[in-house]
Amino acid sequence: MSDTRQPLVPTGKASTQLCIKKSRFIASAGRVTTRDDAMTFVQQVRAQYPDARHHCWAYLLGDPAATASAGMNDDGEPSGTAGKPILNVIQHKGIGDVMVVVTRYFGGIKLGAGGLVRAYAGATEQVLSKLSVGRHTPHSQCTLQADFAHEQAIRHWCAQNNSNVNTVTYGQQVALELEVPDDAVAALKAFCNARAIRFS
Repeated sequence: MSDTRQPLVPTGKASTQLCIKKSRFIASAGRVTTRDDAMTFVQQVRAQYPDARHHCWAYLLGDPAATASAGMNDDGEPSGTAGKPILNVIQHKGIGDVMVVVTRYFGGIKLGAGGLVRAYAGATEQVLSKLSVGRHTPHSQCTLQADFAHEQAIRHWCAQNNSNVNTVTYGQQVALELEVPDDAVAALKAFCNARAIRFS
């Protein structure tokens, strides 16, 4: 029900290439959730294309429809011709927690400011159209203490309810740390109550 109110976020990575007047524009996109993630993403792209002249980028964290955190960089291109067009396309697409790096191999022909804006926006448009996205669902962390006999039933419940088992600790009982969609927490509590599994 509340699904459509959740922002779209990348569910994978994508890479595309655009050639304009002998310059190659390679766009890379993926999910980031912090500024540190974003900077790591840029470094990975730089390492992948170490001989390219420019690695221009923009990222947007959080809900693009609300006040989100964003950053951009022209990386040596004329001011406003690369980072801003990339960010504008991201905002227009309504995708959050996303990073786009457009790597340019200069082909010897100057494109001019307008040409650069169109090239960087076009490369971003192309890669975001290819990028797989999904709705971001808020999750809660839950801890269960159960008898060993219940472990398989818990794992089965998680598989059926888009939940992840993050850690399992074996002692007198089995302790499981779960990541559960917020709208499934009530169902998990009911599941636990019916089997005398300790929920916290």
